[in-house]
This record gives sequence, C-alpha cells and structure tokens, in this order.
Amino acid sequence: MRLLDTQVDAAWVDYNGHMNDAEYARVFSLAVDELMVRIGLDAAGREREGYTLFTLETHLCYRREAHEGEALMVDLALLDRDAKRLHAFFTLYNAEQEAVATSEQMLMGIATASGRPAPFPDAVSRQLDSFPVIDSDAWPEAAGRRIGITRR
Repeated sequence: MRLLDTQVDAAWVDYNGHMNDAEYARVFSLAVDELMVRIGLDAAGREREGYTLFTLETHLCYRREAHEGEALMVDLALLDRDAKRLHAFFTLYNAEQEAVATSEQMLMGIATASGRPAPFPDAVSRQLDSFPVIDSDAWPEAAGRRIGITRR
C-alpha cells in the first residue's frame, strides 16, 4: 500500500553526495505520519480520541543511495497487529521501483492522557481492519532479520 511520495531535499544530502543515513529515518517517520492520517489519527483525530502512536523499535536497512531531487515512494506492508500494536514493514523505492531502504517497525498505541499503552480506539481499529495483514510465509525477505556478524 503506497503511503508517501516525496523527493530528496537538498538539505538531506551529506558530504558523500547522497542522502544522509538519518534522513532515511526521516522519510520513514513521514510515512508513519501518513499512516496515522489514514487510520484517523491526524491532529484532529489524536485530539478527539486522546490517542497516538509511538515507535518502539526500528530496523532500518540501506539498499541504494538516493540523490538530491530524486523521487521517492514509501509502501507499507502490515506484518501483524494486536489490540494495541502494529508490526509494520516500510519499503522506500526510487522512480525505477528499486528498493532504496526498508524499515521494519513496532508501533504502539498510546493513550495521551496517561502516556501509557492502550488498545486502539474503535474508530482506529475499524480503519486498521481494512489493511491486509501479510501471511508470515509471504513476508518481505528483510523482515524479521537479526543484526550480527556471521561466523563461519
């Protein structure tokens, strides 16, 4: 599911002449913001529901360089969900539909009054019901990866 269309801003380019590693995280954060809009948690929805999402964990993998002005798109694959968490997999593509980076994230629903985890409000849960959850045998190759040095 396409969430975001953007392009590499000049301010995102570093001394190596391509998008700085931190800016990839920015783009994925913008995609989470768009996800929140789509499930009814825009500014008005967060206020109305007294609810938001926090990112608990992110695994970001860099695949290709992105350069100033380059078009970028972010797609979402929902890997799993429960009453208050989303296990999401975002893929950042360039105009040639090459994967530039991926970000696997665990997002937690938070009641803003208490600052504590809480189940999704009914309206948000209904929106999430419309998002397909990918079967674990069809997950993207990079999903569920561990980081470590392989010893032979």
